Amino acid sequence: MDLAGLLFDPFSFAFMRLGLAAALMVGVVCAVMGSFVVLKGLAFIGDAVSHAALPGLVVAYLVGAPLYLGAGVAAVATALAIGAVSRRGGLRFDTAVGVLFAGTFALGIVLFSTIRGYTTDLLSYLLGYVLGIGPGDLVQVAILGGLVLGTVLVLRKELLFATFDPAGAAASGLPVAFLEYLLLGLLGVTIVISIQAVGIILVVAMLVTPPATAQLLVVRFNRMITLAAAIAAISAVVGLYLSFYLNVASGAAIVLVETLAFLVALLLGPRTGFRRRRAAADPSVITRPSSVP
Repeated sequence: MDLAGLLFDPFSFAFMRLGLAAALMVGVVCAVMGSFVVLKGLAFIGDAVSHAALPGLVVAYLVGAPLYLGAGVAAVATALAIGAVSRRGGLRFDTAVGVLFAGTFALGIVLFSTIRGYTTDLLSYLLGYVLGIGPGDLVQVAILGGLVLGTVLVLRKELLFATFDPAGAAASGLPVAFLEYLLLGLLGVTIVISIQAVGIILVVAMLVTPPATAQLLVVRFNRMITLAAAIAAISAVVGLYLSFYLNVASGAAIVLVETLAFLVALLLGPRTGFRRRRAAADPSVITRPSSVP
């Protein structure tokens, strides 16, 4: 098979085209929201909120409601509850995350154990199956993803200020509490649209890995978001090719490509790579401090 065939044959199938569109949209939305998560040092919250979607999925399955709706209500409610418990209970944010993460996931497991038989729909949400996304699912991803990106675009400066320096933002008159709850709610929506692509188990990697990789390479937040989105998009394409030709799980393949990109950036990046360590160890090498991009 020639190169053109290798590149274009997979996308002669409708499920590959739909899967690629969904993976690109999910990757970009996760990269944007994940940049705020990484900046705030709250990588664990993505894992917590994604697992908190499980009881919502199970309840929706049991009552015959749309699974997306159940997952969305549970994820957003848990994200907002984490913020409320942290603020009103006087607890550290990671403590509130840990308590609610364990409780909601345990509730999901209890509810899941009441179901008799093999539940393919629920298992696909646990493990992810981006190639199983249909046109209707793609429309939902596009609408919810557009809502998240549009909100971030309009309130980018306010969200960044409240995330980076909440005390300074409050002193300047910004509604820090509202912005924090808004960010948590957007994170919940982001996780919901990501679950079918990579599953509850791997969704935290989509949120954290591309922004963490970008943070190793650039300094400014705008560049971090742009680079994270590019890494997520490229990983989605490469991961789907690997999934198609190696016959492996698509979501896991995408996450592994993102992880490989992170390792490459860690080893070769300008701030953490071999070149910088060699320059630091060699007194004959003179380096000039680079200006902030």
